[in-house]
Order: sequence, then structure tokens, then C-alpha cells
Amino acid sequence: MATLSLDLRQRILASYDNDEGTRDQIAVRFKVSLGMVKKLLQQRRRTGCIKPRHHLAGRHPKILARHRTALRQHLKARPDLTLEELRALLELDCSLPALHYVLKDMSLTYKKRRSVLMSKTATMFARPAKDGGASRVVSSPTGSSSLTKAARRRT
Repeated sequence: MATLSLDLRQRILASYDNDEGTRDQIAVRFKVSLGMVKKLLQQRRRTGCIKPRHHLAGRHPKILARHRTALRQHLKARPDLTLEELRALLELDCSLPALHYVLKDMSLTYKKRRSVLMSKTATMFARPAKDGGASRVVSSPTGSSSLTKAARRRT
């Protein structure tokens, strides 16, 4: 449904104010719904304005300009903050991807994961493939682990 022009809104209300009929009759006369006439009267009573209010509808952003300023300041002071730490510092109620996209939009970088000690397992290396097949990755050479036993020979 199209938005009513400001001129039509003014004519509907002027007609109502001049007692040119009931709300039902005015709705029929201007070919609008009774709900629209009621809405205009209510909006004028509440706000004093009869302009369309579509710009106020929809989802509102959770990360505002003040949050963006704070993000920039926190990352300048501590560039190793993770998304979770940033969200906690700003006390935001948003998802981590939402915060990621805001930082990307601001061309700011952040630390991707928490600092943890390196794994103490053996380093991985690629074993060359036999007969031209794909190589496979192993953590230790065959038979060198303390958990493997030499196979028994059957006699």
C-alpha cells in the first residue's frame, strides 16, 4: 500500500475538524480505510505531526556511532583484543559476526583468537607418496611411537 501524500492527510484531517461527516464517511469520501483516518487522528494527537513515519520503522542498529568511537579507541590502545573482549568492554548485546562486520566497515583489524600455548605434540610433516599417490600427513614415523609394538611372526 502506498503512503498517503501530506496534502491528502491534511485534507482528511481538515474535513474531520470541520465536522463534514463521521470518520467512516470521511474514509469513504477520500477512499482510504477507517483505520487510516483513526491513525492520522491518533498520530496528530500524540505527536502534533501528520507526516509519514516510515523512517522510524524497522530494525534499529545496536552498534551506534558512540560504540564505533569507543571501538577505535580500545583497538588503538590494545590491538590484540578479541571480538568477545571488545563486546564485553563495550557491554554490547550483539552477535560476534555483527561486531566483525562493523570493524570491517571501519577498516579496523582485531585479534582472531585467544592466546594459548602451542601444542606439545610432535610437528606434522608430509610423508612422500609411493607410486605417485597423494601424500599423507603423519605425526611420527611408523614404528617409532612407544605405543606401537612390533608385530609377532607366526611360526
